[in-house]
Amino acid sequence: MKKKLITLAVSALCLPAMSYAADTLSLSKLWTYNHASTGVAGQTSEISAYDKVTNTVWVAGVNGVDVLNATSGSLVQHIDTTAYGSINSVAIHNGLAAFAIESTVDRTAPGVVKLFDTSSRALTSGVNSITVGALPDMLTFTADGSRLLVANEATPTNYAGYDPAGSVSVINMSSRTVITNAGFTGVPTTGSNIRTNTGMDYEPEYIAVNKAGTQAYVSLQEANAIGVLDLKTNSFSSIIGLGTKDFSQVGNWIDPSHKDGKVELRASDVKGLYQPDAMAAYEVDGKTFIVMANEGDTREDDGDKARVKDISALKASAPADLKELNISVTDSTPGNLVTFGARSFSIRDASGAIVFDSGNQLDAKAIELGIYDDGRSDDKGVEPEGVALLDLGDRTLAFIGLERTLKSAVAIYDVTDPSKASFLDMIVTDGDLAPEGLMTFVRDGKYYLSIANEVSGTTSLYSISGVSAVPEAQTYGMLLAGIGLLGFVTYRRKI
Repeated sequence: MKKKLITLAVSALCLPAMSYAADTLSLSKLWTYNHASTGVAGQTSEISAYDKVTNTVWVAGVNGVDVLNATSGSLVQHIDTTAYGSINSVAIHNGLAAFAIESTVDRTAPGVVKLFDTSSRALTSGVNSITVGALPDMLTFTADGSRLLVANEATPTNYAGYDPAGSVSVINMSSRTVITNAGFTGVPTTGSNIRTNTGMDYEPEYIAVNKAGTQAYVSLQEANAIGVLDLKTNSFSSIIGLGTKDFSQVGNWIDPSHKDGKVELRASDVKGLYQPDAMAAYEVDGKTFIVMANEGDTREDDGDKARVKDISALKASAPADLKELNISVTDSTPGNLVTFGARSFSIRDASGAIVFDSGNQLDAKAIELGIYDDGRSDDKGVEPEGVALLDLGDRTLAFIGLERTLKSAVAIYDVTDPSKASFLDMIVTDGDLAPEGLMTFVRDGKYYLSIANEVSGTTSLYSISGVSAVPEAQTYGMLLAGIGLLGFVTYRRKI
């Protein structure tokens, strides 16, 4: 096969944050479990949770939960959930496992949460089935375990037909009853670029709870917003629009085309909707910060998405290298193209203000490592999706899963100082593909990261140690200011 020369333009602003500090971080892969070996057709790996009572990793994957020995990675038991519906998520607190299950008969109908004892791996005694909103997609316990929060995404099956209201079910775990299904009617909005013209209502995707357990932050991915849920009143207090990211700014450049025969990060006259999927909250000096994986998302039927070249009102004024780009048809106008996702992760404060954004570091690092999928250049790039945090010594690490790379990839950042987050490393795992859910846990003074890979249907466990001070990163403000020169790197790739 011929070799083709590919030119990569990378902002020099990104390089200090991307320098690999080999002496600061130690990673070791302990095991990988292939869920095909469970012997259940269609079983895969999407979301995992750790149970400290039994030292097991519980992995939800469409048709059930595979319970794995955390030390060896061997299968302890497969729990079949198909009699209840299709499982989307699992969360565990103090020996109690909660499963979020959507109806497979009619997903616009209410879903259920099933409660299992992690020692017997059977339904708990007493109340073990709780009806929640339509299509429960994710669930999480508050830190004290007193409440269970369920994100009911409520995606319609027919956008011209019935669209159930998205909500968050707040469950009292003492009585195992739903306190409320908190909705969004009449909730005040702030921020900008909230997408309310797409033919769907707010669809909760992911929930992050603050340290005090007083507020939850809910990603409304397709709407490019987050909802703030007051856990004192069990109602939403605000919806915050997340704005857009300017891909023409130095440090934000993207590769917008998959058909031009090159991989090149370059200034592109287009803006990206942040649209976070997974989120995680942490506290610094008494203030809450939220880490967001800015994946981007469209309507399930792609009714709000098209290529620039297919829209006559837009293609005439659009630059040639943007003709293939997928954009939001409800947000774009001539001379103002808007695409899905920010191809980055962000850290925001509790009011929704950005304090850090990784710019184009994730795309650039994937290109450098030879795992960038050029076929995704027109559509969200490496597509950051999963987030997990870990306190290791006096440092806080963020793990960012990249769903659309040629091998499973998880970026690691030091986010101890939210405004000066710095790149540490990227985990690239042969045989794994498309990390969906990330989860960290601590046992016997040792630190671990579980990576659930949806496409390969595998779960891998890593041990982590050895973080110390790292080089200072460029701040988000410096990226926006566009300070610095452009560096150019060339490499050869087999085509």
